Amino acid sequence: MNTVAESPATRLLEEVETHRSEMLALLTDLVEMETPSTEPRRLDPIFNRLTIELDRRGMRTRRVRGHKTGGYLFAVPRWRQAHTPVQLLVGHADTVWPVGTLEERPVEMGNGTVHGPGAYDMKAGLVQMLFAVEALNSLDHPPQAAPVLLINSDEEIGSRESGSAIDRLAGISCRAFIMEPGLGPEGKLKTARKGLGRFAVAVEGKAAHAGLDPDKGVSAILELSMVIQKLFALNDPGRGITVNVGMIEGGMRANVVAPTSEAVVDVRVLRHEDAIEVERAIRGIEPSTPGTSLQVTGRFGRPPMERTPGNVELFSAAQRIGAELGIELEESTAGGGSDGNTTSQRTATLDGLGPVGDGAHAPHEQVRMDSVVRRSALLAALMMEPIDRVEGSVS
Repeated sequence: MNTVAESPATRLLEEVETHRSEMLALLTDLVEMETPSTEPRRLDPIFNRLTIELDRRGMRTRRVRGHKTGGYLFAVPRWRQAHTPVQLLVGHADTVWPVGTLEERPVEMGNGTVHGPGAYDMKAGLVQMLFAVEALNSLDHPPQAAPVLLINSDEEIGSRESGSAIDRLAGISCRAFIMEPGLGPEGKLKTARKGLGRFAVAVEGKAAHAGLDPDKGVSAILELSMVIQKLFALNDPGRGITVNVGMIEGGMRANVVAPTSEAVVDVRVLRHEDAIEVERAIRGIEPSTPGTSLQVTGRFGRPPMERTPGNVELFSAAQRIGAELGIELEESTAGGGSDGNTTSQRTATLDGLGPVGDGAHAPHEQVRMDSVVRRSALLAALMMEPIDRVEGSVS
């Protein structure tokens, strides 16, 4: 008897495989809908399509519109009864690409690979979510925890409007699966991510004529140059702390002593205590040049997703299931943030369950179709895993 062939995971893979052509067609359709985060109305067509797709898979949906974004789509199975366990799946429909990108780089397919803006990050992940739910519907019994889906439209700009909903749902979920792409050519899963902070340091000096009265001025640019050195001194590669001054501006004209200047700072850390320490250090920088003053604004928008025992346990389950599906999985720590940074504060989280490919936010963006199929089955099998922690409910 071939017990591997009869395992639940391989049965789910067989089910998903029968829909390969439908998955490719849906992915193509979704990529051909241009959905930049900053144009809310552009999200309406994709949310309408996703609503139809979820409805035909037995999901009850609700669209929550944003104030400055396209909002988010929430879905829960019709079969779920109130006050029973849930598990959270999170994806995003927005991309970094402006309208018109498809004219330059239309969707192309060849050698099992789909090329197109947003295919990898992360419309293929949305396809995986949908067909994982469909595969579960083919089983004799549902998972112990109902899959609750949240698809937002502002992940690429920090999930500013959807973040509170994600946080609330994570708090009542037994686990969370994040459909961001896998890391690197191996498609590594992510059990940890760096936290992301964004700060601005504004310097105020005093203007004066650079030729006639230079001594009457106080250069904000000179002071900023000293501040920048203090900021870069906060880098600590051994602890995973990166502090980068990515933008500077200031001054009025070449013949005027600069009265103002500003630096925009990107900070990334692995641990909560490091976030507190680095932020305290940035806010504590004092001016070195007499006559200047500093103002620091900003915060950590995404807390670190630390490698918790729950995250590691989910990865171990994924690795075991992946072996049954012919997928060799590795875990990793990502330098960028995602909605997994939010869910991991509340519940066990596994990120990077999306496809294997290349070119996130790059012109050569592409996704390997075979990975979309196999990882959809992986997601479905993970949702069938027994649960040992249940909190709260969702209406």
